[in-house]
Amino acid sequence: MPIKSIFADVEHAKTQIQNLSVDELSKEIEDNPNLLLLDIRELQERVDLGTIPGASHVPRGMLEFWADPESPYYRDYFQEDRRIVVFCAAGGRSALAALALQEMGFPDVAHLEPGFAGWENANQTVEDVSTTSRWIRREKR
Repeated sequence: MPIKSIFADVEHAKTQIQNLSVDELSKEIEDNPNLLLLDIRELQERVDLGTIPGASHVPRGMLEFWADPESPYYRDYFQEDRRIVVFCAAGGRSALAALALQEMGFPDVAHLEPGFAGWENANQTVEDVSTTSRWIRREKR
C-alpha cells in the first residue's frame, strides 16, 4: 500500500474547517478582544521570524494535551466559548490543528489559510520575539 500524501490530508482538512484570509484575521483581531490566537509553529520559527502580535505559542505536538481539560498539561486559556484561530508557517499544520480542535469539541475554530508567511507578505505587523525569548535567533543563511 503506498504512503498517503499529507498534502491530501491538509486539503481535506481545509474542506472541513473555516479558512481565514489575512484581511479576515486582521479584522477579527481588531474586533474580538477575547480571540485566542495560537501560533503552533516550532519555537525556533517564532524566535527567528517573529509572530503575529498577541498570539500565544502552543507547540503543535502539545496542542491537544494543552486543550484537554482532563489532561495534566491543560492550559486554562482554552475555553469552549472562545473563538480560536491557529496559524503555522504556510497553513498546512494549522489546517490539521484546527480540524483536531474542532473534533475535540471546540465549536468556533478557524485557521489562517496563507499562514504566517501570508501575514508577513501582506506587510502586517510582526512582533519580534527574539528580544524577549531566552532562545537565540539563528543567523540567516
